[in-house]
This record gives sequence, structure tokens and C-alpha cells, in this order.
Amino acid sequence: MIDDAGQQVGIMKTQDALRFAQERDLDLVEVAAEAKPPVCRILDYSKYKYEQNQKQKAARKHQTQINVREIKFRPKIAQHDYATKKGHVERFLKARDKVKVTIMFRGREMAHPERGEMILNRLAEDLGELAIIEQRPQQDGRNMTMMLAPTAKSLADDEAAPADEAAPAAREPEKRRQPQSRPAGSALPAEVPPEQI
Repeated sequence: MIDDAGQQVGIMKTQDALRFAQERDLDLVEVAAEAKPPVCRILDYSKYKYEQNQKQKAARKHQTQINVREIKFRPKIAQHDYATKKGHVERFLKARDKVKVTIMFRGREMAHPERGEMILNRLAEDLGELAIIEQRPQQDGRNMTMMLAPTAKSLADDEAAPADEAAPAAREPEKRRQPQSRPAGSALPAEVPPEQI
């Protein structure tokens, strides 16, 4: 048994240990049941539970939670759609999330899996500074997937971003161009057809 000061008292019978704890107005807690003989400690159990909860909260604060986001592409994706989805992937990576990129094949598109692999490799190449390939492109039924994880550089850029966002606010607002008034009876430019006047 260990007393409230952390000193070893020695081996005691359970009844004697309980009496010893009650005399000090504390609790008898078994801390190592597997030991021979079992190890018990005298302490204030409510205070002990509180300290354990505080330690767990502190440990959770220091943990970074990583989310996995998914974005889906088609093998015949248009350039504009590709650019838009690439922007979403960039945003996810800067937010420290992993990204699962999926190419969905339909019907006869299954005959050309190399198109999907080309899109995934192009995306990985375009995002080379922000992402590392955690899982290479692989076929899974009608889908082809690849996993991207943020690099250390993208995380550093994300931490520096708030300072950069403040810069546009400091700039002077652009002056709007005032419409010019025309003197009465002045003619419109020659390129405007007469029927639109």
C-alpha cells in the first residue's frame, strides 16, 4: 500500500487498509490489480479523477485532428470544371485535410482507365508544392482513387495566410469611374445603330 504522501506503507490486510484510509478521510484505490500482491493507494478519489480529466483535455488540445475530404472527377471533365475542383482540393490541403480524389467511370468509360490515371497524375503534378501522394491511383470497381496529404510547406503557407489577408484591407479603395454627362443634343457614337437609339 502507498499512503497519501507517496510513501510505501507495506503489505496490509484489506480491512486494515480501509481503516487506515478512513482515519485520514481519504479513499483506498486499487492502482495495479495484476500485481502480486495488488497495489493500492490512499488518495482523494474525486481530486484524482479531476486531475486525470485535466490531463486528457490537455492531451486533446495538442492533438491535431485530420479530416479526409473527398472530391469526385469524371474522365471527360472540362478544363473549367477541372480548375474549379483543383481550387477546392487546394483549399482542403491548406486547411490541413487529406483529400481522397475519385474518378468515376460510367459505361464504356471503363475501357479507358488510363484517362482517369492521367487526370489524377496531372492533379498531383499541379499541386506538387501543396500535396504529397499518400496512395497512388488505384482502380476500385467503377472508381479510381488517389489520396493526397498536405506537405509541410502547405501547412506553413496556411499559418502565414492571415497576415497576407490583412494586406488588401490596407490598400486604398479603387475610385469608380464617374459617367460623363453629355451636353443636350450631342450625337451618340457612330457604332451604335440608329434603331437602338
